[in-house]
Amino acid sequence: MHQIDVHKLSDEAKFNGFHRLVLLACALIIIFDGYDLAVVGIALPSIMKGMGVDATSAGFMVSAALFGMMFGNILFGTLADRIGRRQVVVICITLFSLFTAAAGFTSDSITFSIARFIAGVGIGGVMPIVVAQMTEYSPLRIRSTLITLMYSGYSIGGVLAALLGKGLIETYGWQSVFIAAGLPVILIPLILKSFPESMPFLIKKGRIDELKKIVSKMEPSYQPQASDQFALPSEDKADNAPIRHLFQEKRGFSTVMFWVAFLMCLFMVYGLSSWLTKLMASAGYSLGSALTFVLVLNFGAIVGAIGGGWLADRFRIKVVLAGMYVLAAVSITLLGYKVPTEVLYLLVGLAGASTIGTQIVGLAYAGQFYPMAVRGTGIGWALGVGRIGAILAPIVIGVLVGMALPLQQNFMAIALPALIAAIAISLIDHRRSASAHHQDVTSSLTDSAPARAAAGHAGS
Repeated sequence: MHQIDVHKLSDEAKFNGFHRLVLLACALIIIFDGYDLAVVGIALPSIMKGMGVDATSAGFMVSAALFGMMFGNILFGTLADRIGRRQVVVICITLFSLFTAAAGFTSDSITFSIARFIAGVGIGGVMPIVVAQMTEYSPLRIRSTLITLMYSGYSIGGVLAALLGKGLIETYGWQSVFIAAGLPVILIPLILKSFPESMPFLIKKGRIDELKKIVSKMEPSYQPQASDQFALPSEDKADNAPIRHLFQEKRGFSTVMFWVAFLMCLFMVYGLSSWLTKLMASAGYSLGSALTFVLVLNFGAIVGAIGGGWLADRFRIKVVLAGMYVLAAVSITLLGYKVPTEVLYLLVGLAGASTIGTQIVGLAYAGQFYPMAVRGTGIGWALGVGRIGAILAPIVIGVLVGMALPLQQNFMAIALPALIAAIAISLIDHRRSASAHHQDVTSSLTDSAPARAAAGHAGS
């Protein structure tokens, strides 16, 4: 009998075509997700004009999707660990594509908000699933880089929304950029083909033949045998109560710190993405120029995410994250001051890198912190609680914009949470992470005969 440690095989696998397909499928989902999320910020000035709503009401309209995302993060992140990721991904893509398109056919703020809420459930649902998927199926040495590279699709979606928005809104009205969001539904079969099921889920369901096929693609040196037995550390074995695992093994305090950091970071992300266009327009920039700032913000986010992931694979991820939060506090605060246009673009790029980019690196850290079987649940709850910040930001900043405060005070309100997030991340106990625990388990297993047999068999 051969005992196979799927953790070890995944950690030590060399990046190949299988990993590339998983990366592509997850990135595509996140690109669509990012487009659907960014499109409302791009179209907000036109929606406010077309529907005749004020800044405070517009803030609530933006928050409808974010409120839906909170439900989606928690509901589908947990559900994916119980019924499998593939089913949940199909449900989520269908929801966010069709209901974002449906919002384009509305003519009043209430119907628009309902459509955006339902779309938000789908948008939020896929986020923890794709991060859990990339964490599970990425080689250890480049794991943070691959997760942040994949999640940069979120910013590519934002760039796509800004580029399409500049052309479509002026020609066909704001509705057109929403209707275009329905197209991803036709790509569901292609995505499913490249989206393997979770390994702990397959072990739990006894679908061993399916698991063997996946493992042999992930690590081509593995040759399936009839006598193979698949092992997982005890905390990685899926059960029907995944939420309690977030607080076991002394992970409770660190779980709460993740929640605080995500709440603060998502406040900044959605404060900027929802109101940057409007704030820049009020500072005297044209709509075209204000949309260019959104492009720069998202390009900065891509650089920040990939650069942060690269740094996180080489240095302590906690230190990298804390430094990125401090950069966010400085760059966002400076946006409120009169500076040359070139410097302003640089600051907007840095703000994107240190907010959206930092959130993506934070997701990579959460993915590595929680055990494999409850990874979707852990990420889902962190995003779900964090979504409170995302919901509050458009409303709070909308109220501040309505009060006609100086520009500096608006940006300082967006920047302050960065310092709180930096403290929260610093307080996370990395010794309680799944990655640290797995290193201990692996070192003890290597002294046992079954582990030596598994290692020898995997290399045959």
